[in-house]
Amino acid sequence: MVSAVTMMSGCCLLIDYVILVSWYWYLLLGFADAQGCYLVIKAYQYSLITSVTLLDCWTVPWVILLTWIFLGTRYSLWQLFGGTLCVLGLSLVLLSDTWDGGDGGGSKIILGDVLVIVGTVFYAISNVGEEFCVKKKDRVEVVAMIGVYGFLVTAVEVSVLELKTLESIKWSADIVLAFAGYGVSSFVFYSLAPFVLKLSGSTMFNLSLLTADMWAVVFRVFFYHQKVDWLYFLSLQSG
Repeated sequence: MVSAVTMMSGCCLLIDYVILVSWYWYLLLGFADAQGCYLVIKAYQYSLITSVTLLDCWTVPWVILLTWIFLGTRYSLWQLFGGTLCVLGLSLVLLSDTWDGGDGGGSKIILGDVLVIVGTVFYAISNVGEEFCVKKKDRVEVVAMIGVYGFLVTAVEVSVLELKTLESIKWSADIVLAFAGYGVSSFVFYSLAPFVLKLSGSTMFNLSLLTADMWAVVFRVFFYHQKVDWLYFLSLQSG
């Protein structure tokens, strides 16, 4: 849904517009972003909301590494120490999920955790690529082209891997509202992300998303009525 809306918006923005970056770079970024979204969303099927949102922070160390290698960004020892502390804190999530063994509501928690970590690699590639494009080229072009190619990649992937799942959905008002809410929030997020990336960079962009972890704990406790292991709170402090 959000991919279709983003593609239509992208096509409108690109009318009578001269593209500054070769199409295959946008295809690569669209592919990376689509894989990150797919793997992280798929992880919700197996893992817990708190595990997914916390492990999604693995994007931070990947982004630090990629910006250092490809963009020449230099970090102080304290910043590197903070990234290391983040990784150690997220390792506590894996430890907690190993002890939990699925009692918290996930069917294959470790599989879900692995999917999230792999997904963060793709997210990092997409974020760093977007940061380069919005700082060196045009912000409007980045929003439009990643939307177009992201939709094409997602459409092919869903038709191959998730077609039966879509056909099995029993549509109701709650399901429609859930899809609509996700679509609107994702559209706003992807529209604003390039502005933040241009102003502060991909590292600060991902660090600013850490506040979502607190809301994940709130939803798990009060909406899903599940217990939260004490290691989660320790990992929150580390992250």
